[in-house]
Amino acid sequence: MYSVQVFVKRRKSILDPQGKAVEQGARLLGYSGITDVRVNKQIDFTVNTEDEQEARSVANDFCSKLLANPVMEEFQIHLQKL
Repeated sequence: MYSVQVFVKRRKSILDPQGKAVEQGARLLGYSGITDVRVNKQIDFTVNTEDEQEARSVANDFCSKLLANPVMEEFQIHLQKL
């Protein structure tokens, strides 16, 4: 089995309205030096296989089809054998 961590983030060219809202909140709280805020996602799951290549392939397919929008987002996969 493999534990999988996926980090999904918006592409740099895509506006991040949630990040802008956090940045504005920081300014309202007096944090004037905080800029370029981007809000990302982390998704954790397990793939039940003993083969690392298969686990990576399944995770990549799952991310491409469900967890990330390939037009707007990119993702990184980290595997750890359990």
